[in-house]
Formats: sequence, C-alpha cells, structure tokens
Amino acid sequence: MGRFFRWWRMLRPPRTIRPTKEGWWFLFATLGLGFAAINTGNNLLYLLLSMLLGTIVVSGILSEQCLKRLRLYRAAPREIFAGTPAAVGCLLYNSKRLLASYSLIVELPAPTGGALRRFFAPKLDAGQQRLFSWEETFPRRGRHQLPAARVMTRFPFGLFLKATHPITLDEVLVFPAVRPLAPEDVRDLGGSGGEREPRPGRGTDLYNLREYRWGDDPRLIHWKSTAKSGAVMVRELEAEAALRVRLVLEDPPPAVDADRLEADVSWAASLAAHLIGQGSQVELTGTGLFVPLGTGPAQLRRILEALALYEPPHLNPLPPSPYLSPLGRGEKVRGVRVGKGEGVASAPSGTPSLREIRIPLGARRAA
Repeated sequence: MGRFFRWWRMLRPPRTIRPTKEGWWFLFATLGLGFAAINTGNNLLYLLLSMLLGTIVVSGILSEQCLKRLRLYRAAPREIFAGTPAAVGCLLYNSKRLLASYSLIVELPAPTGGALRRFFAPKLDAGQQRLFSWEETFPRRGRHQLPAARVMTRFPFGLFLKATHPITLDEVLVFPAVRPLAPEDVRDLGGSGGEREPRPGRGTDLYNLREYRWGDDPRLIHWKSTAKSGAVMVRELEAEAALRVRLVLEDPPPAVDADRLEADVSWAASLAAHLIGQGSQVELTGTGLFVPLGTGPAQLRRILEALALYEPPHLNPLPPSPYLSPLGRGEKVRGVRVGKGEGVASAPSGTPSLREIRIPLGARRAA
C-alpha cells in the first residue's frame, strides 16, 4: 500500500486545470474544425486547426511558467486574542530570478463554509512579494490552522484556469481573551501591598540624603541639611515595591463546562496583564505548567503562551506546553498559600514574601 501511494504521488499532476466559459467555446470550435478538416481534406482547415491546437499548447506553457516557483507564507500579528478581530493574511512570493508572473488569484475557503475569499495580483515581478490580508476572529484560545490556499492563473488567454494543489499555511497561536478587571478585583489586589525595596527610585518615601550632583532635580534639595553642612544636599527617594504574585491554576473537575473553563483562563490572563502592567512580578504555576517569576512585556507573553496551550490534566495527560512544571500530578504548590483578598502571608525565612492567588478553573460563570 505504501508503494502504491508513492507511485500515486509521483504520477499525480502538480496542477489542476479546467476550461473557463470562453475556453469551452474554444474547445468546441477546435473539435468542430477538426471534424470538418478530416471530412473535407481542406489544407486551409488543417492550418486553422494546427493554429488552435498550438494556442492550447502555448497557453499551457505560459500558465505553468506563471505558477512555477511561487511561495505562499502565513502572515499574522505576534499577538492574537480570542474573541478579538485580528488582521491575518498570506504572503505570496515570486522566487524566480528573471520572469514575472501575471494574473494571479489566491483563493482561500471561508472557515464557516461561506463564500470563498479571492485576492487578485495582476503582476508579480521576479523577487517581489504581495501581502493579502483579511480580518479573522478566533472564538477560542489555542492553536488554529489557517485554511489551505490555492494559487490560480488564467494567463495568457483566459481560456483555462490552472491552479496549484491546496497549500497548507502555518498555524497561529491565539491567546486567551484579556479584558479589564472588575473594580472589586482591583481593590483586592491593591489592598495587599508589597515590600519596600531598599534601593533608590521614584517613590515617595525618603531613602537617603546625599550631595547634589549635576542633573538632579532642584525640587529635591533638602534646605535644612544644606544649611547645616554647608554643601547642597538633595533627597534620594525610595523605590516603590511592586507586588510579587504567584498565580496558581487549580485543576478543574472532570465534567467542567468548556465555556466556564475558557472564562477562568481568560480571567487569569487578564489578571496577569493587569499586574504586569502595574510593574508587578508574576509567576504562573499549575499541574504540568510553570512560568518562573518575572516582569515586563516578555514575561506577559510567556504567561499568555502558557495559558493559550493549557489543557486540563484529564483531557491532556502530557501537556504540549513548553512551560512544564517541576510539580508532579497531584502534588501541591509549596510555599505561601494566601487566598484572594486575604493579604500577604509571611514567607519562610530567607525568602521574599510572595502573594499567591489561586484560580479554581471551572468555578466562574461564563461571560
């Protein structure tokens, strides 16, 4: 059976071709002229028949040259969120060195079974590329496969429509939906506070007094110390501490509703985006999932990627996420255990305090 499929792939033509409406009339005229030439033996009819057949051959050669060495790539933004329209597309590239391609049509099926999407490029020079984009809304997070595309042409005479076989585009990773937090959630986060870091910064509390250096803000001059010491002294402020938060995804029940699960994952993503936007350090952990403590846009992207690839343990025993947790199945997170709104608990000696927010998946109401 394997040998049969190998032979089938070798013998399978690389293109599909079908006549257009004008092409059918052209074929009927050629066929009728051929019968007339055979029955009458007229040399003029044979000459006309050879011209028509030569036109078909030339059309096949030129259309094949147009489709030869064309490349189709996926084009999508770095961040796509579930439920939010995003501009995705495909990039058509002519990798030929000298010859251009003409009258190109890129056809993609609609994901909902509607009308086909068609994009037209009248000419694509050698080494040139053309971007075709459209708006797509992905209802859920995770990996999504873009529809396979075909490249077609009617060049040169419009008699035949020659097309490539469907070209599979790369997958896109869709992040969970990120929405603004409710006011009560923001109040719970702000009430816990965080540790003050013993370093200078742009806070409000006094950190130290030192001599004035060029470039210091004159508004920070401490006049009493300046009068006592005889040197210009300025106030150095203490940096405001950011929250250090651990988000813990608790395993959902086996019969969890898919919409509730998506709502909870979306809430976890929204919480991480809010905390990191406020300058906090955030860690994400759960069964088979671990993103170490960090801050900034790169940390937010790592958390969103991990949440996009997350699957409940009973549905996916071996998570495909690259953010694998050192915790085993059923093993609990050790360290600080603080529920939502309970404040900051004391950490073990020698380690900084870390607030923990546990997110029971499948417990929230679907949005």
